Amino acid sequence: MPNTDDTLPGARAAVLARLWGALVREPLPGVAERRVYGTDVLVTLASGQRLMGSAAMAEMFAVAPEGLRIALETERHDDPAALLRALDLPGHPRRLAEEVADSVVQLALARAGQPGPHRGTPVLDALAGRADGLAVLEQAVVDGHPLHPCCRTRLGMSQAESLAYAPEHRPTVGLEVFTVPARRWLTTGAGLAPRLPVHPWQREHVLSAYPFLKPTGEKIAARPLMSLRTLAAVADPTRHYKTSVDVQMTSAVRIVSPAAVRNGPVVSKLLAQLGADLGLSVWPELAAGAVLDESGQPLRSLAVVARRAARPGPNEVILPVAALSAPSPADGRPLLCEAVTSGYGGHPAGFVADLAGLIVPVLLTLLHRGVALEAHGQNLLVTLSHGRPTGLSYRDIGGIRVSPQRLRRHGADVPALHGDLATDDPAQLRAKVLASGIAVALGEPIATVSREYGVDPAALWRLVRDRVEALYDALPPSAAGDARAVLGDTLPLKATTVMRLADDPLADVWAALPNPLAQ
Repeated sequence: MPNTDDTLPGARAAVLARLWGALVREPLPGVAERRVYGTDVLVTLASGQRLMGSAAMAEMFAVAPEGLRIALETERHDDPAALLRALDLPGHPRRLAEEVADSVVQLALARAGQPGPHRGTPVLDALAGRADGLAVLEQAVVDGHPLHPCCRTRLGMSQAESLAYAPEHRPTVGLEVFTVPARRWLTTGAGLAPRLPVHPWQREHVLSAYPFLKPTGEKIAARPLMSLRTLAAVADPTRHYKTSVDVQMTSAVRIVSPAAVRNGPVVSKLLAQLGADLGLSVWPELAAGAVLDESGQPLRSLAVVARRAARPGPNEVILPVAALSAPSPADGRPLLCEAVTSGYGGHPAGFVADLAGLIVPVLLTLLHRGVALEAHGQNLLVTLSHGRPTGLSYRDIGGIRVSPQRLRRHGADVPALHGDLATDDPAQLRAKVLASGIAVALGEPIATVSREYGVDPAALWRLVRDRVEALYDALPPSAAGDARAVLGDTLPLKATTVMRLADDPLADVWAALPNPLAQ
């Protein structure tokens, strides 16, 4: 077990900054007032408790120094879980405190397991053209979600299991294949034989209740990607397996729902058709399978989705947008700095302009056509060629929203949809796209560029706005409502801390932020 004595203070600070940011910007029940005093923010609770801390550390994507403290009355807290336990907040603060405490421990473990920079060939150069490069780059995302205080929460998974299965620890994981009686197997899409690839966590914690599943002796060597439960086969890194792991990671227990089994192949095909002329590469969910219970219902803890990833061409790397801000194993600076150096001679504005030139047309045109992508840093991937953004990919359709009304207006067929994917509510559709694709997928690289190169973020957001305006000039008048929302005064952001305090922690709640795209 790695020694976390040196990394625990930094992990506490990183999680505390995320929590402090949520206290300052989210619509938290129990917060009565927020005021800025110079470089500090004062947050007053309805109970009368008062907190004060750095305004800069409440900014999105802030990098917290060790020793960060938030004052609660006369006490100064450096432990986010202890701070939560001391706050008089409605809902479930003690549940959240437990989750945050686990996040700190797991983040400290993740950081303790990282080697120092090797000072060799830049990683984007070394991995160019390699199909296994994706896993290497995903494993560089050590700190998890950039805004969520549960950024590394893995309740239900021990530290030893994290070392064995989590991507930041760079393991190779064996997926054992079990046979399933044909009458107890549901498959969709291209179809899977009644053979279930089982994550070792499932084998240890779930399989004993299902003795009718029999081992075949086959084992698939695979590398975990950012989500931990999705893995890329070593023999063919473009073959991905989305497994069911009943562990709470950030905000959700990562099962494979019956809706995901039924929707995946159908909706990924629809998305590929709608995005083909936009240059979007949709990684298809070719097939899915689930074990059935005795009543014939799919078991969410015993299911799998088979996905096909794109293969990079010569001189190309494909990486999640989140990895752009992750430290390079070569020099420790954010990976996007390698791209800015190789593609733009060290001048970052061109990189941001080209990245926005890919993301903006795809997300906002698809929104107009009827599909709202949840294009956060894990699901949205960028292709870099000699450091320049040249292509965009999307994976995992579980969080998207589909508007049957907009699809019909566009002349597209509406497939059968299961679960909560379908909605014609324009506010829901717009929030899904803007909170993920604009606030986070573009917001984090812009914050990173601003920090690394000393560029005014407002100047970088103007580059994004230019591309938004050019797109809406080209779209028909039916896009006018979307345009007003995208360029309006506020930008939605998922209020993850409010959600974790709520009775139903999975129901979406949105914060309203000042929109950097507004004039």
